[in-house]
Amino acid sequence: MTPSTSSAITLNINGEKYLLPVDHRTTLLDALREHLDLTGSKKGCDQGQCGACTVLVDGRRALSCLQLAVAAEGRVITTIEGVADGDQLHPVQQAFLDLDGFQCGYCTPGQICSAIAVIEEHAAGWPSAVTDGLRPDADVPALGAEEIRERMSGNLCRCGAYVSIVQAVARAAEAAGSQNKEAVA
Repeated sequence: MTPSTSSAITLNINGEKYLLPVDHRTTLLDALREHLDLTGSKKGCDQGQCGACTVLVDGRRALSCLQLAVAAEGRVITTIEGVADGDQLHPVQQAFLDLDGFQCGYCTPGQICSAIAVIEEHAAGWPSAVTDGLRPDADVPALGAEEIRERMSGNLCRCGAYVSIVQAVARAAEAAGSQNKEAVA
């Protein structure tokens, strides 16, 4: 008996569950774009090098062109279509708009999803290759331009909007830090 090469899987995407029959070789990106018509995540290099396909899986960045859809079953997936709260843009989306963190816009969905995770990773105290002086008993240092550039380095922008992207991530991180301080007070 030949094993099946397809399955019906349930994906939890942007708070909704989707039952989908997929070939086991279908990437999460292809399932999103071709099966569910969620076309915000872009197919750039299809090799995991550009970051245009970045989504959040269980709150962490994932290159959807490298992840199989069957491996995402049971996980919480957030695409660019799911980061806003109704008509209220996510603070990262708003910062990208306010500071012109895009030009052609092709990489923007992946940049925004990555930036959301970057801000959360930094706030949780996760170090990067350029983090200096991080100690368990120390406060998390501010998310500066060098940290942002390092943490966002897996997302390429062919138009070169990097200066505005860094500014947008910094603004959104500052806003998130202010909200966290208000919640504690």
